[in-house]
Amino acid sequence: MKMLRRIATAVVAAVLGISMSGCGSASANVVTLDFFQFKAEAADQFKKMVQDFEAQNPDIRININNSASAQTDLRTRLVKNRVPDVITFNGDINFGQFATSGVFHDFTNDPIVKKLNPGMVKIAKDLVQTTDPAKKRLYGLPFAGNASGYIYNKTVWRQAGVDPNNPPKTWSEMVALLQKFEQAGITPIQASLADSWTTQAPFASFAGTLVPASEYIKLKKGETTFAKIWTATATKEVELYKYATSDKGVTYQQATQNLAAGKVAILPLGTYAIPQVRLVNAKADLGFAQLPATDNESEQILTAGDDVMLTMGANTKHPQEAMKFINFLMSKPQLDEYAKAQSAFTPLKQTGIGDDALKGVLPFFKSNKLADFSDHYIPASINIGGYLQTLATTGDVPRFTNQMQTDWDKVQARTFE
Repeated sequence: MKMLRRIATAVVAAVLGISMSGCGSASANVVTLDFFQFKAEAADQFKKMVQDFEAQNPDIRININNSASAQTDLRTRLVKNRVPDVITFNGDINFGQFATSGVFHDFTNDPIVKKLNPGMVKIAKDLVQTTDPAKKRLYGLPFAGNASGYIYNKTVWRQAGVDPNNPPKTWSEMVALLQKFEQAGITPIQASLADSWTTQAPFASFAGTLVPASEYIKLKKGETTFAKIWTATATKEVELYKYATSDKGVTYQQATQNLAAGKVAILPLGTYAIPQVRLVNAKADLGFAQLPATDNESEQILTAGDDVMLTMGANTKHPQEAMKFINFLMSKPQLDEYAKAQSAFTPLKQTGIGDDALKGVLPFFKSNKLADFSDHYIPASINIGGYLQTLATTGDVPRFTNQMQTDWDKVQARTFE
């Protein structure tokens, strides 16, 4: 009996040994990618995408790291030489600074670029913080786009006898429209000055048409000033807020609620605010339009941004697996699904939209008449939102440009390219 027990134990041990060995071998063949994800409101969306990818690729696992403070967290990772394999990051000046340091993969000549909207690709290249045009390469793929202009309540426009499907194409037409709303007893513009960052949206909308991207390179070289490049834009901002005849000091949340409830005609914010408006009133009949800055219709340019940049570490240990995951995320079904969830634009040549309200500005994407957000050229250490908040309440344009110039000069004095 004891002999039988010993034999049985040996057999079981052998079987378990083979089984455990098999599991170890399988685990050894599984690659785990570190996925750094910055966009909090899209965390569930990316989680679903990862699950779908893993189901199709059982030999790859994705470890998602959702960051509450992306800039600080990523910089800490870089200092510790722990660059993530795959990264999402906002397409702003911070992305451009990271890109300049060479930590991201250079996608410039990758085949996938041929499938993308040229305007959105150019914006991504222009973000790279250098005055040398030859060094402005593509260190990340535009994954989702947004735009700055204004969201409007079509129901309110109809109440004022205005065609909501034919928004103004020039600044004079815009002023006439705002005056018509006033005459109808409707608040034309909803300001939300309690949250200073919201003042950057209409400013960026005007600057897209009024200030070429090349001016910011001249600014960095000391060949121009804020007084020269931003006076016209700041003046337009002041004029626009004159039509914010209700309480200007409300919060962003209250502003979106007022538009959703039909208490105002226009909210001068970007497409990113549409989901918030729909949370308040899912049935709100919304439109989105470019904010014209001159009286020449052909001059108008849509301010748009690469809201989400997708990239990978330049020296990832798993380049094939990382690129496989990136190609999955950049596939049309995934891009469409994300755009729908976030009311965004897809980055493909045949640019798609995630919300019908965006139809009106699609021609700008198709003709590549796009300009990046003006604040994407401004270091985070400069309080542009606070200065614009003061501008909107005082109307003092020279004070605003002088404040910007003073802070800019301080940053440049301690910055070396």
